[in-house]
Amino acid sequence: MVSIVIVLCSTALFGVAVSTLWWMLHAWRTPETLASTRFTDPDGAGALSFSLLVPARHEQEVLERTVLRLLESSHRDYEVIVIVGHDDPDTAEVAHRLAAAHPGLVSVVTDTHEKKNKPKALNSALPYCRGEVVGVFDAEDQVHPELLAHVDHAFRDTEADVVQGGVQLINFHSSWYSLRNCLEYFFWFRSRLHLHAEKGFIPLGGNTVFVRTPLLRANDGWDPNCLAEDCDLGVRLSSQGARVVVAYDSQMVTREETPGSITALLKQRTRWNQGFLQVYRKKDWKRLPNLRQRMLARYTLVTPFMQALSGVMIVIGIGAALFAHVSIVVALISFSPVIPMTATAAFEAVGLHDFGQQYGLPVKFPDYVKLIVGSPFYQLILTAAALRAVWREFRGESDWELTQHVGAHLIEAETVS
Repeated sequence: MVSIVIVLCSTALFGVAVSTLWWMLHAWRTPETLASTRFTDPDGAGALSFSLLVPARHEQEVLERTVLRLLESSHRDYEVIVIVGHDDPDTAEVAHRLAAAHPGLVSVVTDTHEKKNKPKALNSALPYCRGEVVGVFDAEDQVHPELLAHVDHAFRDTEADVVQGGVQLINFHSSWYSLRNCLEYFFWFRSRLHLHAEKGFIPLGGNTVFVRTPLLRANDGWDPNCLAEDCDLGVRLSSQGARVVVAYDSQMVTREETPGSITALLKQRTRWNQGFLQVYRKKDWKRLPNLRQRMLARYTLVTPFMQALSGVMIVIGIGAALFAHVSIVVALISFSPVIPMTATAAFEAVGLHDFGQQYGLPVKFPDYVKLIVGSPFYQLILTAAALRAVWREFRGESDWELTQHVGAHLIEAETVS
C-alpha cells in the first residue's frame, strides 16, 4: 500500500513539474516565437480613444505619481478615470486635486458600495467611459508613455477584441521572496500568457488589459463577487471566441512592486487562488468550443487544489522515501520529480539573468544563491496560500484582502539610475 501511494504521488508531481516547465518556456522554444510576443511598431495613426480606469483604495501614497505618469502618454485621445471609495477621504483628496488640475483628462468616480472590492469599483466607472477601449491600471503602476500608441496599433493591426500588455514586478532586491516574485511575473507575462492566447483560453492579468468598450458592456463588466475578476472576464470572453492578443516588451511593460511582507504575499495569493476556484465553480469555461481548451481551462483553474495537494504530497513522499521500506524501483520513482524540478531551477537562473539584462538591473552571484535557496520556502508560502484559499472557499469567506503599496518599485528604479 505504501509503495502504491509513493508511486502515485511521485507520478503526479512529475507530471505537474514537467507541464509547468513546458509552459514556462513557451516563448523561448524558437526565435520566431520569442519575436512574435512583442508589440509591433505603431504606425502613428492613433485611431482609437481610451478610457483608463484606476481603482484606488487607500493609495494616497502612490496614486498621484501613477496618474501623472499616465498623463505623459503620447497618445492623443484618452481619459483617466480614478475610482475612490466614499469612505476613503485621503485617496479622494489626491484624486480630486488631480482632476481639478487636469480638467477634461482626469475625472473621479466615487464607489458607494458598502463592501468594497476592485470589480465593484470598476463597474462603478464603466457607465462613464467615453472611450472605444477600456484599459485598467492599478494605483501604483508606472506606465510607459508610448504604451497606448502600441496598444492602439495592436487592436487595429490584429482586429483584436482584447489586448493584454505586460506587467512586471521590479523591486527584486527588496526581500528574499521579492526575487522569486519578480521572476514569477517575468515567466507568466513573458511566456505563459502567450501560450494561453494561442490556445484560445486566457485568464487575463489584473491590469494593463484593454477591452473594446461595447464588448465589455455587453458582458456587464466585471463579476462584482469574484476575487479574480480579471481571470473571470478572460474566461467569459474566451468562451465567446473573443480574439485576445498578448504582447510583452520590456520597454512597454507596466512596472509594479511586490507585496511588502510575507503576510501580504500570502493574502494576495490566497485571493487569487480563491478567485480561480470561484471561476472554476461558475463553469463558464465549459462553453469553450473544443475539448483541449476545456482541459487547459480545467487544469489552470484548479491550480490552487493542485498546489495544495502537491505540498502535501511532497511531505508524504519525503517521509516515505526516508522511513518506508520499499523496493529500489519504487525508491527511484519517488525521486523522479527531482529531474524536472532541477531543470526548472536551471532555467529560472537563466531567466533571472535575462530579466536583469532586459531591465538594466544588476543581478549578482548572491541573487542566484537566493533564487535557489529560497525556492522551497517560497513554495511553502504558495502551498499555504492555496490551502488557505481552499479553506476560505469551503467556509464561504469571500472578503477582499487589500494589498498595500508604498512605491518600492520606484525606489529600485531610482537606485539603478
